[in-house]
Amino acid sequence: MSLIVQKFGGSSVADAESIQRVARRIVETKEAGNQVVVIVSAMGDTTDELIDLANLVSSDPPGRELDILLTAGERISMALLAMAVNELGVEARAYTGQQAGLHTDAVYGKASITGVVPERILSAIDEGAIAIIAGFQGVNDANDVTTLGRGGSDTTAVAFAAAVHADVCEIYSDVDGVFSADPRIAPRAHKLDALTFEETLEMAAHGAKILHLRAVEYARRFNVPLHVRSSFSHKEGTWIVDEKMRRLLDGKNEAPIISGISHDKSQAKITVIGLPDVPGTAARLFSIIAEADVNIDMIVQNVPTNMRGIANISFTLPISDVPAAVTALEAAKDDLGFLKINQDDGVGILSLVGAGMRTHPGVSAKLFGALNDAGINIDLISTSEIRISVVVEQDELDEAVRAVHTAFGLDVDGEAIVYGGTGR
Repeated sequence: MSLIVQKFGGSSVADAESIQRVARRIVETKEAGNQVVVIVSAMGDTTDELIDLANLVSSDPPGRELDILLTAGERISMALLAMAVNELGVEARAYTGQQAGLHTDAVYGKASITGVVPERILSAIDEGAIAIIAGFQGVNDANDVTTLGRGGSDTTAVAFAAAVHADVCEIYSDVDGVFSADPRIAPRAHKLDALTFEETLEMAAHGAKILHLRAVEYARRFNVPLHVRSSFSHKEGTWIVDEKMRRLLDGKNEAPIISGISHDKSQAKITVIGLPDVPGTAARLFSIIAEADVNIDMIVQNVPTNMRGIANISFTLPISDVPAAVTALEAAKDDLGFLKINQDDGVGILSLVGAGMRTHPGVSAKLFGALNDAGINIDLISTSEIRISVVVEQDELDEAVRAVHTAFGLDVDGEAIVYGGTGR
């Protein structure tokens, strides 16, 4: 008997018919002799609709009350899904995050998990029931409900999988697994059989939407095997595991040079112009950015040839963080001594990811050659041991993804199937 945690995204439970289909999938897993714990997201666009409602009645919704409101979406779907499973003759018990024992800090809207106490969940499955838990939510030390931020249901699923020592955490969405590129942009992308945690972290951090970064980090920390698959088919999905297990699944001693291409249209670029080119300037600048709670990704510094003693620093950051970053920098303008700030919201980031590039030269040359042949200019470049990222014009990003995907031989015949249209 295996203990399986299954997570179903919003597109998988978008309506009554979808909920009934998911219920049948859960019952099939149970009747195959497994113990089952289920994490479920809010139905379809429920969370966005609740946010819109909050903004209609309040110009600045209080974080505590907004979290109370937003947790309603998952509570609706967990209750309906439990009803649908019970209708099939199998006992299911629904639990809020608070009832299930997921504890967080007090940062409303993007709380972090501080612990999981799964006694009620373990008791339910020991008694032969299926436990269905509302994702995305927990409770803080003040006994107030909190939300984990976007993608919180993925993180909830991995956290419970680790807490109950599950054999696998299955992440269901509307695609058959993780693809070599987003199949909506690169229709000839192919499904990947296996990825390492490290490769998946790089892809998730640079725009891949199928899994969220915090969930992958949690899975790596507790070595929870992930199986990303579709709730609309019974096909084998993509396994996300440690490097040793990945080699066993692939049947190869060496990882492929390139596993996939991710892209991100949610980033902006800020350039701070005319900074004094002296030691400590960059440290002060990025300390100010950090104090504003802004996450940055790519950083490039250059020194204009015609201006001695002056430097420009460019960095990318989420578009949503631009106002906070600009406000913080302008407030420190006299201290930093820069001339002005340029902001560019029309950028896109393409990232090439693969554990095999550690030992294979020429990857950068092929990447830049493919972009050059497509007439696409590169603005910024960033690298890690298993990733190369470039910033290009946003309206050229889709073409860049297709060009690089083809150049690295990742195209396959036929087109990838996207069942629900959202990728979640």
